[in-house]
Amino acid sequence: MPSDKLAVLVDADNAQATIAAELLTEISRYGTATIKRAYGDWTTPNLRGWKEVLQSLAIQPIQQFANTTGKNATDSALIIDAMDLLHGGGVTGFCIVSSDSDYTRLATRIREAGLMVYGLGEKKTPAAFVAACDKFIFTEILRPTPALVAPGPDAPEPLQPMLASAISAAARESGWATLAAVGSQVNKTNPSFDPRNYGYQKLGELVKGQRYLEVKEVPLGDGSANVHIYVRLRGP
Repeated sequence: MPSDKLAVLVDADNAQATIAAELLTEISRYGTATIKRAYGDWTTPNLRGWKEVLQSLAIQPIQQFANTTGKNATDSALIIDAMDLLHGGGVTGFCIVSSDSDYTRLATRIREAGLMVYGLGEKKTPAAFVAACDKFIFTEILRPTPALVAPGPDAPEPLQPMLASAISAAARESGWATLAAVGSQVNKTNPSFDPRNYGYQKLGELVKGQRYLEVKEVPLGDGSANVHIYVRLRGP
């Protein structure tokens, strides 16, 4: 069970209320949401969807009047609160829910302080914000029927060099690498990597579906059905 205490900060102007419950379920994989706040001008009709789910999900609405055209006021309020929480020391990580590149520097600053940053936004999120996070989850995969990539061996071309590089970096002299080491390596260099982006629920399922990889399972030897999974690149 993840032990991180997470501050979940939602840019309600730039996030979708229809998957609010799924967002919190996803966040629970990484830690406990001890603080849950959503920022926006709650007097406007465009946030009606969020207002309907705030109470049921115990998310605290933070009112920020739009004194100027645009959403800069919401961004500023979220960033100021994040810095207060960072210096307060009560959390060990942050979840920033937005597809807005304005939070790139915030994510970088939090990571400089040694805390984890999880970003959650749509696939349109600028690459700079994605790269600034330790882990970035595209919210399209949280929908009941995500319109992403169909599972199978013909996943998008960028996947192969991404996995090959991670396997090469994590491999032992035999060429085999543990699945855990591969997963850790690929996430270090590609914060948005997630098997669900390619139609698979687990990394083990994804690697088994790639023709250019060999996979073997080794029993733990403790009498259980659990196994260690190893992967390597197929020879020519």
